[in-house]
Amino acid sequence: MSEKNNKPTINICWLRRDLRLDDNAALYHALKAENPVLLVFIFDRNILEKLENKADARVDFIHQQLSKINDKLINIGSSLLVKYDTPENAWQEIINEFKVDAVYTNHDYEPYARKRDKAIAEFLNQNNIAFHTFKDQVIFEKKEVQKADGTPYTVFTPYYKQWLLKLNEFYLKSYPTEKYFKNLHQVAAFDFPSLKQFGFSQSDVKFPSINYQDKLDGYEKDRDFPSKNATTHLGLHLRFGTVSIRKVAREAIAQKADKWLSELAWREFYMMILWHFPHTTNKAFKPDYDRIQWRNNEKEFELWCKGETGYPLVDAGMRQLNETGFMHNRVRMVVASFLCKHLLIDWRWGEAYFSEKLLDYEQASNVGGWQWACGSGNDAAPYFRVFNPELQLKKFDPKMEYVFKWAPEYKSALLPIPIVEHDFARKRILEVYKKALN
Repeated sequence: MSEKNNKPTINICWLRRDLRLDDNAALYHALKAENPVLLVFIFDRNILEKLENKADARVDFIHQQLSKINDKLINIGSSLLVKYDTPENAWQEIINEFKVDAVYTNHDYEPYARKRDKAIAEFLNQNNIAFHTFKDQVIFEKKEVQKADGTPYTVFTPYYKQWLLKLNEFYLKSYPTEKYFKNLHQVAAFDFPSLKQFGFSQSDVKFPSINYQDKLDGYEKDRDFPSKNATTHLGLHLRFGTVSIRKVAREAIAQKADKWLSELAWREFYMMILWHFPHTTNKAFKPDYDRIQWRNNEKEFELWCKGETGYPLVDAGMRQLNETGFMHNRVRMVVASFLCKHLLIDWRWGEAYFSEKLLDYEQASNVGGWQWACGSGNDAAPYFRVFNPELQLKKFDPKMEYVFKWAPEYKSALLPIPIVEHDFARKRILEVYKKALN
């Protein structure tokens, strides 16, 4: 008889974008089943090996959160098993080592994740191991909010009306995982790997706290002004599931923070769109926009990346992004519009740059936001709407407090020369878009 057969049968909860023990759907269902539960996290080589920056702050953030989870588990007699490999290799190792009855995990809606989960489900099934998945990172998913005819909404406002109509206590209820911690697999602490073992190192980035409640009261009034610390900075925590979306939505409702609640719905709208239209990661939602003749000037793209365009709000935004991994949402719209419409550079270039730099990068929201700015997405800004960066500056940073913080050279009497003149750029983009779209 093999050593594995002498071991107890267990279930596994596979953590991915849900890095918490409280109010976790998959963990709750695993703990309620009959076998003891072991928690597992896999640092996916398929993803990590593509990252050029070996001090990537997001990897550091995940590692820190896992360390906290492991400490909590050790306190209750369990431990977190952490692997660094491709998911296929990691799962082969796991089932060789443990007698596994079922695997529990939460849904992920990105194309790579869906392909990965399909392959792992098939692999586990071949080994007579059940694979159970649950909704956790959104309140409504996939086809839960759709038109009467069963087709997906592609415009936000009617989607949001239905989203609000459907919202009730049932969907916002927490999963009381703590009640069932006695069902965790009791095991001696596993070795917790260091970042160095994966070829990564700690970053210098300061991560935002999870405290957001005090921001909700003034959110609607102040959210568009980048110099004010008026946004929640919760994107990173929602991205990696260190906070429950149900808890966050309940707080928004309790404080009557309607505008902020609508921002949570935008996130879910874009996840629903990506699930129904996965091709939009690299193709325009409106196919005609793939006919646009982009200039794709590499030198101008580099100046945009570095925040050296000669437009104060654009430059400040890009410097903030490069230095902190965050950019204020109003400024994100301005810099994205500037790249696509002033410089005529493909939105996919900007989306890829943001995917490298943003701590709170979510593929669905990022692709949706970039296609919105370009005009190629669903419910997008019309192609003839071209943000004037100077007017945006006067409206949202009139005292240039944000600009001076991130691009202090604008305090000088000798101002940088813009790389393109606004009226010229607007005229050019309208001509190019008209040619492609007519």
